[in-house]
Amino acid sequence: MSSTPLPLTAAVRRSWHASQYLLIGIPVALLAYVGAFLVVAAMLLAVVIIGLPALPEAAQVLHRCAEFERRRAAAYLGVPFRPTAYLPLDRGELSERVRRVLTDPTVRREAVWLPVQALIGNGLGYLTMVLWPVGMLVDGIALSAVHLLDRCTADEYGTPPPVRRGWVLRWHPVLAELSASWTRSLLTASPSAELTERIEQLTESRAGAVEAHGAELRRIERDLHDGAQARIVALSMRVGLAKQLLDRDPAAARQRLDEAQDGADAALAELRHVVRGIHPPVLTDRGLAGAVRALAAGAGIPVTVELDGVEDGRRLPAAIEAAAYFVVAEALTNISKHSGATAARVRIDRAPGVLLVSIGDDGRGGADESAGSGLVGIRRRIAALDGTTRISSPIGGPTDIEVELPCGS
Repeated sequence: MSSTPLPLTAAVRRSWHASQYLLIGIPVALLAYVGAFLVVAAMLLAVVIIGLPALPEAAQVLHRCAEFERRRAAAYLGVPFRPTAYLPLDRGELSERVRRVLTDPTVRREAVWLPVQALIGNGLGYLTMVLWPVGMLVDGIALSAVHLLDRCTADEYGTPPPVRRGWVLRWHPVLAELSASWTRSLLTASPSAELTERIEQLTESRAGAVEAHGAELRRIERDLHDGAQARIVALSMRVGLAKQLLDRDPAAARQRLDEAQDGADAALAELRHVVRGIHPPVLTDRGLAGAVRALAAGAGIPVTVELDGVEDGRRLPAAIEAAAYFVVAEALTNISKHSGATAARVRIDRAPGVLLVSIGDDGRGGADESAGSGLVGIRRRIAALDGTTRISSPIGGPTDIEVELPCGS
């Protein structure tokens, strides 16, 4: 007897897989219905100013819902999923955040998708439930009878029986594919729109990188002026005094020279500190893995370090290593100073083409990028390398920072 499953069994299996996709669309459609109402309410309230603060928050909720559907559609269609690069809506002045919401083409696409999903997603989900009893009745009886006739004909003429996929249940995969396809078409930008959005993102990240570079140069200038330069000036004065005292008071001259030597050592230490802020020597000597472990050892609180793919001898590009190091250093400094945490964790994974850095703690949370906590510097440093940064720090904690850096291997 043939081991090929009965057509009804195969049809039920395909229909069930498709039905799962369509049935999940029902709660998504209900959320889309509520979301559409909230977006309209926020827009109406924005007209009278009081609703402006709600616009960025509504857009972020819309992003999460739409991204969930993008991921589902890509998984069902079997196509690669690429996370959407949204404009940041959780930092900056309110006017700037509102401007980003109103000018972002991604937000407009998602706003159009909301009412469509609320209607079609709901309808397809209920149609799926209606088709099941009809399909089991029609396909379960008629298809089985036709299958028996096919087997009899095949045995009589020695030909393989035709593969029949059912008459009613076969519509579940068709509906699911249509649903996933239109969702993907509505929520995915055209190539020209993607290029335009990419140019806007690169323009913004470049502006942030230029600003971050200028701030870094000012910091180096300030460190040199207030630290090493001041010590070198004092050193020059002590050497001058020693020269004046050398003939008439050798003991005093020797004391001035001793002081000058101490000043030279201090100036050298200041210069090393400045250089370490540009590119830490520990990165050159020990690599990213050793440098991160050194940061963890000096953090002041227990830090768990997990490394995957960064200790196999293949060095990352110097700029990527430096960016990852400074992200970990800034994050651990913030945790030690501001979070009140008792423990922290650092995880670095090297995946194909990307370096993933994750830092978390068990502190009280509430980190604010606009309060000068160094988070803006992290975001700009990563954006300058075409990376992405996600920061989650609700009141009460915990705080989690996730960074993705393209590393080309």
